[in-house]
Formats: sequence, structure tokens, C-alpha cells
Amino acid sequence: MQKKSHSLIESLINVLVGYGIALAAQLIIFPRFGIHISMSDNLMIGALFTVVSIVRSYALRRLFNRFTVKAHG
Repeated sequence: MQKKSHSLIESLINVLVGYGIALAAQLIIFPRFGIHISMSDNLMIGALFTVVSIVRSYALRRLFNRFTVKAHG
């Protein structure tokens, strides 16, 4: 069984890598749709979605871990 702290660390690393990819994608995709915003706005949008993603990833990890423990317990 994975410890809660390990679940959080794994989720954070996953999301931080995703943040970098998402930021790069925003910088490429937004202008092609006529969306022109400052770098600070791009960073803030990415940060907000990152927080949402961390919570989602951690919650799903814990949920699946609970099902795994019940199935094997």
C-alpha cells in the first residue's frame, strides 16, 4: 500500500511536469485562436489549473488505493 505522503509527492511531480507542458501549449495554442494574454496571465491560468489538478490527482489516487486495499484485504 502506498503511503499518503508518497501519493501526494507523486501527484505533485506529475502535475508540475504537466504544468510545464500546459504552459508551453498555451503559449503556442492561444495565439492561434486569437487569444493574446500576458505571460503573467498565462502563468496564473496555469497555476490555477495546477491546483485543481493536484487535488484531483491526489483524490483519485487515494480512492483507487482504498479500492485496492478492500479488494486485497
